[in-house]
Amino acid sequence: MTDPTVDAPRFAVSWGGASDRGLRRDHNEDAFLTAPPVFLVADGMGGHQRGDAASRAVVDAFEELVNDPWLTSERLHDAVVAATEAVRQIAVEGMGAPGTTLAGVGIAVQEGRPCWLVFNVGDSRAYRLSRGTLEQVSVDHSEVQELVETGALDATEARIHSHRNVITRAIGAGLRGEPEIDQWLLLAADGDRMLICTDGLTTELTDQLLAATLLTIADPKQAARDLVDAAVAAGGRDNVTAVVVDAVSVVSTGHGAQGAADEGDTLVEGLTLAPDDGDTVPTIEDSLAIDIPGPRSTVTESPNVSAADAQEGTP
Repeated sequence: MTDPTVDAPRFAVSWGGASDRGLRRDHNEDAFLTAPPVFLVADGMGGHQRGDAASRAVVDAFEELVNDPWLTSERLHDAVVAATEAVRQIAVEGMGAPGTTLAGVGIAVQEGRPCWLVFNVGDSRAYRLSRGTLEQVSVDHSEVQELVETGALDATEARIHSHRNVITRAIGAGLRGEPEIDQWLLLAADGDRMLICTDGLTTELTDQLLAATLLTIADPKQAARDLVDAAVAAGGRDNVTAVVVDAVSVVSTGHGAQGAADEGDTLVEGLTLAPDDGDTVPTIEDSLAIDIPGPRSTVTESPNVSAADAQEGTP
């Protein structure tokens, strides 16, 4: 029940992040950002073609959003455009074009209701743990995922397929134009836990193990660290990065606020959608998929912080 004395929506979160180069790579091309209203991971590609610089360029571009009260689709698009241009600028002649994936979660509001704004391009992933159930929100942009969607592969076969690392979308990587970035707007609820990770985590750990860790480790910083450590122990064939974000307090207000976090709510309405090209299918009942055309270096583990409430704003 919404407190009638509250005149602005509030969304308090806590978070933690961790990254490791793994056991087989000589440096870390992953990067992450944990700074409200945005949390993200980026998995650089290119090796000595500066994949680490590409992922760092994404983080730098999104740091421009840190002072925003809420994340919006428009500001997300602007950041992706800026990141794309920055990645292209770091290409070295004769060495190929670096690139990076991107997956993240933003703190957003829709008609007075706090929401998660989930986004991705490439095969880094975003999950939500809600009411004890872990579900993948993002959809991989990969050759294997396309085979899964056509029924040519099942989930078990996809995990060991020889093309599982071949992605179909990226920021940079010699691709022209702005990358298409998929977005989902999910109603937030107290107790939600979001996991954002690079494929170095999901290649080594099953969804069952991800869920077990997220359900048993209360502190988000420790949960992120334990997930990364488990992936390294399981083989560590790639760089590994995980960010965990918890909804500590979700307070809705204004039009449509009643019951925003209650079971039974479905789609968030009122958004203007770009034409649907069929690329994205909602994976959970209370999400709205949006397709909007957009565009071991050491990563310091983020502190475990209890965030201040978001300020009033309109996406």
